[in-house]
Amino acid sequence: MLKVGVLGAGHLGKIHLRLLNESQKYNLIGFYDPDDINGRKVADEFGYTFYDNINTLIDAVDMIDIVTPTLSHYDCAKKAMKKGKHVFIEKPITNTLEEAETLLSLEKKHNVKGQVGHVERFNPAFTAVNDQIKNPMFIETHRLAEFNPRGTDVPVVLDLMIHDIDAILSVVDSEVKNINASGVSVISKSPDIANARIEFVNGCVANLTASRISLKNMRKSRFFQRDAYISIDFLEKKVEVVKMQDAPEQAGDFDMILQNAEGEKKRIYFENPDISTNNAILDELETFADAITNDTTPIVSLEQGTKALKVALQIIAAFKN
Repeated sequence: MLKVGVLGAGHLGKIHLRLLNESQKYNLIGFYDPDDINGRKVADEFGYTFYDNINTLIDAVDMIDIVTPTLSHYDCAKKAMKKGKHVFIEKPITNTLEEAETLLSLEKKHNVKGQVGHVERFNPAFTAVNDQIKNPMFIETHRLAEFNPRGTDVPVVLDLMIHDIDAILSVVDSEVKNINASGVSVISKSPDIANARIEFVNGCVANLTASRISLKNMRKSRFFQRDAYISIDFLEKKVEVVKMQDAPEQAGDFDMILQNAEGEKKRIYFENPDISTNNAILDELETFADAITNDTTPIVSLEQGTKALKVALQIIAAFKN
């Protein structure tokens, strides 16, 4: 079992603490929180060991789980990596691209592993069909959330949209060619609503919308590719797969047949992939343990987290143009 320590005991930090404590792949040593009062309160309530010194905790573990505000991700990860510790960092990886690139250098220099907490990669709806998403040419995503003061210290692009950015980059095998975007600040000092259009070198286009001041929650993505349409509901954990194939010479009574202007006939059919129940946060933490133990590449590497951050920052920069 890997000895692990958690940095940050806020809402998400407490979830990580509980799951790591229950995991068979980790031995939870304790946690650190800069708010001494909150740290002791969490320790008293749940029985976890509270460390009032971050360096003491880092020295006592094999891996550090960073669940602190984005602005502190870099400093926390740097401290741990320089001491030869593996790091799991909640998304986004860091606040700036320069910080992320420094962590990539530290990862290689100190021979440690890192993973970024892009949890939607472990959503059972996404994992059920991601191997079927092949060369999509148009992608549309909507990630809408009701207002919550937590997370408003960063633009909605880094708070919400980055989930979809990462998922898209994981299935589009092409470099970004151009980005157009607009963002509006409604309640926060940073944009609360954003829309971005990402054009890739291979011709794929992705249209992303994110809002944190909606009246209802929605997390949906649609992927259009040759002879297939795949819809993923990340919130409800549902998938819709519609495919087309050449129509048989003798169509069945219930076959759905389409004919184009050239007279070619296609049959539409539906697939219902099995969607297993899981805890996505636990899965991302435990697959990272496997990557450390087996010396393999983490599912969401620091490099991938850096690429997602780079695109997110390009979108934010496009707001000003």
